[in-house]
Amino acid sequence: MALYEHVFLARQDLAQAQVDALAEIATKIVEDNEGKVTKVETWGLRSLAYKIAKNRKAHYVMLNIDAPAGVVAELERQTQINEDIIRYMTVKVDELETGPSVMMRKQERSERGDRGPRGDRGDRGPRGDREDRGPRRDREDAPAAE
Repeated sequence: MALYEHVFLARQDLAQAQVDALAEIATKIVEDNEGKVTKVETWGLRSLAYKIAKNRKAHYVMLNIDAPAGVVAELERQTQINEDIIRYMTVKVDELETGPSVMMRKQERSERGDRGPRGDRGDRGPRGDREDRGPRRDREDAPAAE
């Protein structure tokens, strides 16, 4: 069987319980057609880059699926019919991620306040006065500072 990641965006005005119900419906469709959902992740209510069907935000949900291709076709058909889902995408992958996805790790890092490998940038030292640096020569035609 093939491995897929299926992500769908649900309308912003849905309650979390309704979003969970949509994920359960998708899981049931896959399992009824002899497939298997190995992981369900809810990424929460996130802002969209642009409005989609008058929505500025959407609930993001990802499913890891191990199923034959016909199952994905049926899942996408049912997803298109559902008015609560505004976008979806299914991608075939070579292997499914174990553990939390990149989106979940990103949320954990932002909750902890971790700034990554660069730290909090507190180690840069004082910048000093800009006047002490001398003339700025970004361009050849720029006049020298006096």
